[in-house]
Parts: sequence; C-alpha cells; structure tokens
Amino acid sequence: MQFKKLAIVTFLLSSLFTSSVFAQEEVATARQIVDNFQTELVQVMKEGKKLGYNGRYDKLEPAVSNSHDLPKIARIVVGKEWEKLSEEQQKKLTDVFSKLSIASYAHNFKEFGGESFEIDSEEETKMGGVVIHSHLTIPDDKPVKFDYMLKEKGASWRIINIIANGVSDLALKRSEYTAILQRDGFDSLITKINEKIDNYAKQ
Repeated sequence: MQFKKLAIVTFLLSSLFTSSVFAQEEVATARQIVDNFQTELVQVMKEGKKLGYNGRYDKLEPAVSNSHDLPKIARIVVGKEWEKLSEEQQKKLTDVFSKLSIASYAHNFKEFGGESFEIDSEEETKMGGVVIHSHLTIPDDKPVKFDYMLKEKGASWRIINIIANGVSDLALKRSEYTAILQRDGFDSLITKINEKIDNYAKQ
C-alpha cells in the first residue's frame, strides 16, 4: 500500500515537473512573436472585406496587444514630455495611442491580394533586444522591408518599433507628438490622435 502511494506521489511530482518544463519551452521567442503577428495580419486581410473596419479592429486588437508593448511605445513617442504628464494623462495617452495602433493596422491591412510575409533573419542588439528582419511580398509590386525591434517584457518579447523600408514609425510619431505637446498641449494631442482614429474608421 505504501509503495502504491509512493508511486502515485512520484507520478504526480513527475507530471508537475514535466508540465513546468513544457510551459517554459512554450514561451514564445521574438521570432515567433513576429511570425504569429504577421500570420494574424494575413488572415485578417483575407477576411478583410467581409469583416469590415470594425471586424478587422476586433480581430486585430488581441493580436496587436499580445505582440506590441503599447504602454512602452506610448512613453517613448512623447520622450521627456512623459514625465510632465499626470498619472491620469499618462493613462489616457496610453489608451488612445493603443487604439490608434490597432486602428492603423485595421485600416492598412484591409484586403488580400496574394501578399505574404517572410522572415529573413534576426539579430541581437547591444542593448539586449532583438531585431527581426522580414519582408512583405506584394504581387506585381516591390516587396516592403520590415525590421521589427523587440525587447523582453516579463517572460515574453514585445515589439517596440517597426522600421518599414528604412523609415522608423517610432521616430515619425515622436517628432510629431512631442511637437504638438510642446506647442499646443496635452488635450490638443489627444484630439489629434482621436481624429486619426476616426479617419481610419471612415476610409
């Protein structure tokens, strides 16, 4: 009887250990984060017309949130101005910026014409990040090069910047957002971002 109990306990401990190891192995790499996100984009493009803007937005919301570090990107795009914002303003900016990011994907990836993503290579940065080099093949057109910059967040990786054909999305937004904040103030920046979201929804 004692032997039987011992065997059961040993089995349970072994199962727990195996599950723990398996869970660790299941943590997505930077490459997998990008690959999964691109797969979601293509799938949404294939259903784009049927889904409509709102449907694409709803489909992409978890995909973007699970692959991008949106709070960190929001902080980066306003630079030193972030520290001048109240906690309530920081939260509001993060929320509206997250909506803008999802809206831009829902607008820009709205139909499918045979496009496909391919990951070319990856490299580690001196600051402990990873860059995934990829490209989007477009039939009868030049491919678009995408460089995804990722940093670790907890036990996973998250995209913090995307460079498309050599143009940094983060740099563009930072230049625009800091200028608006310094010139017109916080409320004006929120209004501008909401206007962009509305325009994406209408087009």
